[in-house]
Amino acid sequence: MKLAGSTWGASANTLRSSALALYYSAAEYCAPVWSRSAHASRVDVQLNSTVRLISGTLRSTPLPCLPVLSNIEPPALRRKAATDKLVEKIVKHDSWPIQPDIFNPPLLRLTSRKSLWLDLQPVDIKSRWRHNWKSAQVVSSQLVCNPTIRQPGFDLPQQQWSLLNRFRMEQGHCGACRRKWRLTDTDLCCCGVTQTMSHTVESCPLTKLNGSLSRLHSADEDAVSWLTSYGS
Repeated sequence: MKLAGSTWGASANTLRSSALALYYSAAEYCAPVWSRSAHASRVDVQLNSTVRLISGTLRSTPLPCLPVLSNIEPPALRRKAATDKLVEKIVKHDSWPIQPDIFNPPLLRLTSRKSLWLDLQPVDIKSRWRHNWKSAQVVSSQLVCNPTIRQPGFDLPQQQWSLLNRFRMEQGHCGACRRKWRLTDTDLCCCGVTQTMSHTVESCPLTKLNGSLSRLHSADEDAVSWLTSYGS
């Protein structure tokens, strides 16, 4: 089911709610059991496609940016939160057969196995997310002070929201990216210099926005007007 395209579709809020109800609920079923498997990353591939749809970003967008723009915790942290919640329940029920395994775990026969009781230390998901974001080497990371909240413009129509996020992450249909993707032979802007997403906003005499990228990130009235006129 596809609820949005490149120039049309539901708002990010609607897409987010649909993704959590339809995709994440199925992808995280019994997550505490299999979350430490070496194959768990295969599920992340499908979830990354979902959050790309919510954020309207392209495939070249760095992965740490996708949960931030879609306002959904990274898959690994969500699975850790589910595991912590299960362990908390196990500790409170003495009659559950699994409780002795938690406090007196059996010998580890295979080093490749990462059993539930090997990592019982609970984690503050939002704090860990903020820490991971600070250490992530991504373009324009300084724009996002708090990755755990919805970023400005979350309620914009799909076209403006997608375009905004592509400028934020500097991954969109500009000369530099199109040449990198082998869609064109030149990366020059109409003004005669290399056309990047940041150049379009900050320095191009034909399209620049007063206040540059930080103003665009705020998604105020002038920034939304600029996005609308640029997109058309």
